[in-house]
Amino acid sequence: MPNSIEAVIKQESNMAFIAGGIAGAVSRTVVSPFERVKILLQVQNHTTNAYNNGIFPAIKQVYQEEGVKGLFRGNGVNCLRIFPYSAVQFVVYEYSKKHFFHVDGSLGKEQLNNWQRLFSGGLCGGCSVIATYPLDLVRTRLSIQTANLQKLKHGKANNMSKPPGIWHLLKKVYHEEGKMVGLYRGVWPTSLCVVPYVALNFAVYEQLKEFIPPSDGTKERYWKDNLLKLSIGAVSGGIAQTMTYPFDLLRRRFQILTMGNNELGFHYTGVYDALKTIGKNEGFKGYYKGLTANLFKVVPSTAVSWLVYEVVCDVIKAM
Repeated sequence: MPNSIEAVIKQESNMAFIAGGIAGAVSRTVVSPFERVKILLQVQNHTTNAYNNGIFPAIKQVYQEEGVKGLFRGNGVNCLRIFPYSAVQFVVYEYSKKHFFHVDGSLGKEQLNNWQRLFSGGLCGGCSVIATYPLDLVRTRLSIQTANLQKLKHGKANNMSKPPGIWHLLKKVYHEEGKMVGLYRGVWPTSLCVVPYVALNFAVYEQLKEFIPPSDGTKERYWKDNLLKLSIGAVSGGIAQTMTYPFDLLRRRFQILTMGNNELGFHYTGVYDALKTIGKNEGFKGYYKGLTANLFKVVPSTAVSWLVYEVVCDVIKAM
C-alpha cells in the first residue's frame, strides 16, 4: 500500500471512521434475528398477540412464515445505516476527547473523567441520530412490512408479493408523509433514547476498560485482553439499554404511527401522551415490551462492536 494512503488511513479520525463502521455492520448482522423480533414485539399494541409466545418461538414463527430471509429482513438497510451511524459516533467521540477536553497528551491527561465521557458519548449519539435517522425509520418499517401482526394482516402493507425496497420506501415517506418531516418522524423520542444510551455505553465501557492491566505484548495476553473487552462491552451495553429502554420502545412506535393508515392502532400526540397511554393500556410492563429480546440483541452486539473496533484499530496501527 502506498505510504500516502497508509498515512491517510492511520489518521485518528479516519481510523475511527473505518473501524467504527466495520464494527457496527458486523455486530448488527450477528444479532439481526433478535433485532427483527424485538421490533415486532415493540410495535404490537395491547390487542395484538401474534408474537407473544416468547423470543425463540417468535424467531421460529418468522422463519416458518418468511424463511431465512425473514430473520434478516431489514438488515441490509440496517447495515447501510449502521456503518455511518457507528462511524460518526467513534469519530465525534475521538474529536470531543481531543478538541474539547485535550486528551491527546498535550496537557498530560490520558483519560476523560466520567462526566466528560457522558458528555462526549451523548454528543456523538446525537450526531449519529441526525446523520442517519431516515434510514432508521425505513429499517423499522421494512422489519414489519411482511410480519403477521393481525392488524396489518389484511392491510395494504401485507398485500404485496414483494416487500418494497429501501429507495422506494424513502421516496414514499418523503412524498406522502410531509417530506423531511416524514423522514424525521420520531426523531425526538429516538434522540431521548440514543443520546443517554450512547453516553452510558461509552462511559461504562471506558471506565471498566481501565481495570484491564497494561499489556505485556505477548500473543496470549492480547487474546486474553480481547476476551475481557468482549465481556465489558457486553456489560456496558446491557446496563445502558436497560436504563433507556422505554424510549427505545417509543421511538419504534412513533416511526410506524402513520404506517398503513395507522392500522396498528397507536394514537399519540407526543412523547408525554405516549408514556401516559402506554401506562394506562399496557401497564408498567408495557414500557419494557420486547426488552428481553432486545438484551439478547444488544449485549452480544455491543460486545462484538467494541471488540471489532479495538481489533480493527490495532490492525490499522500495525500496517
